[in-house]
Amino acid sequence: MANTFKSNVAANIVTSGNTIYTCPSATQTTLIGMTLSNKSSGTVTANVFLTRSAVDYSIISNAPIISGSTLVPIGGDQKVVLQAADVLKVTTSANSSLDVIASLLEIS
Repeated sequence: MANTFKSNVAANIVTSGNTIYTCPSATQTTLIGMTLSNKSSGTVTANVFLTRSAVDYSIISNAPIISGSTLVPIGGDQKVVLQAADVLKVTTSANSSLDVIASLLEIS
């Protein structure tokens, strides 16, 4: 069994589903940290969700992030386990307002 730490990044998140990470087949992944950074001039809201078998499950919903601030929805004691084919997505209320960094541990 191989353990691999990964960092997935996405810039300029838009208002429709932005895929941050898709869990590979024959793999389990632990999402160990996630940072959403608002680089716009105003407050935006963010949504983070996991899609499994075409169903969206909310991790955070309409969370406000003020200009120049960062939200850490996953980290510290909070972890999320992803199964093969699960998809991690982020949306925002304003196009190109957020950057995302996701820290992951893949177990294959």
